Amino acid sequence: MDLNTLRIIVTVTSFLVFLGIIAWAIAPANRASFERASMIPLNDDDTDSLPGKGARHG
Repeated sequence: MDLNTLRIIVTVTSFLVFLGIIAWAIAPANRASFERASMIPLNDDDTDSLPGKGARHG
């Protein structure tokens, strides 16, 4: 096996992995979990009560 054959195998494998990721991302079964994840930044949590966040008292 020469270097060009190895390059072809790596390229085709990478492309197939890319297509698999795209198929996973647009699959209807994953829609609900992606919707929940997209709302995480908009949650109205009180971040001042978390350790390391908010004003320091000191």
